[in-house]
Amino acid sequence: MATPSVFPTDLLALADTAKALAHPARLRILQILAATPGCMCGDIVEQLPLAQATVSQHLKELRRVGLIQGEISGPRRCYCIDPVVLERAVAAFTTLLGAMSPCTLRGENDDPETGCC
Repeated sequence: MATPSVFPTDLLALADTAKALAHPARLRILQILAATPGCMCGDIVEQLPLAQATVSQHLKELRRVGLIQGEISGPRRCYCIDPVVLERAVAAFTTLLGAMSPCTLRGENDDPETGCC
């Protein structure tokens, strides 16, 4: 039997998305897809200094977390960003990081009188 996670589901999902975004090639793929909706895998490969198999693995990871969708168009696969999933991820990161005050980020305690350190 699997051990239940001690972390909330929303944090697990956000960490999974962060892991998928934690590679510059994947970030570049998202930039390419944002600029060219409905981009074919071969078009993405042409814009990256990586082998086709490597690009395919990066696309697979982005698909796994739902950030992109891939649709078969004849012998090729056409990719696009899933705007709903992307918007949800942006909101989750904004909520998490926005809850941290500058003092918290510096490792200092908030001063109740000034609202900061």
